[in-house]
Amino acid sequence: MKNRNQIPKNAKLVFKGEIFEAWQWKQKMFDGSVEIFEKLKRANTAQVIPVIGNKILIQKQRQPDKLKSFVSIPGGRCELNEKPLNSAKREFLEETGCASKNWKLWKKQNPVGKIIWTVYTYIAKDCFCKQLPKLDAGEKITTRLISFDEFLMLSEDKTFYESELKSSLLRARFDKKFRKEFYKLLFK
Repeated sequence: MKNRNQIPKNAKLVFKGEIFEAWQWKQKMFDGSVEIFEKLKRANTAQVIPVIGNKILIQKQRQPDKLKSFVSIPGGRCELNEKPLNSAKREFLEETGCASKNWKLWKKQNPVGKIIWTVYTYIAKDCFCKQLPKLDAGEKITTRLISFDEFLMLSEDKTFYESELKSSLLRARFDKKFRKEFYKLLFK
């Protein structure tokens, strides 16, 4: 394997669900023995940090498979053959009714080593309301605007869904240079 985001050519698909695929293959170990290795694969995710004026739009969500509501930014799974930016725009419009003409890819992360899955985080500036939200049957979402400082404090919020962003938010709280750069990226 060239990188951790690939499945070996000799792997076999052993399960295909609605969200995940499970792949297995025989892997030769350093001592010559052979073990079964596995990886999961799932659709990529696109998410949005929406900027409206000097505020950031966040969501409070409730979904049927979660016991409690949670804080998040807009986003969701990329559909088959959908480009991540198009997915981010679609999810943002569906979940909030908002749109933007000013998009920038901020992060591209593979948050879990045994899952082939990329999370694309976009910053959408100059956001505006375009329509009423069109939520999925399994979503209850309310939105609100928060300040930059409140956004950074989501690094402490146990209900903040985007755990892969917490380290960047935490860094911005304590690294003055990074904080300034991040603020500029969002608001300038």
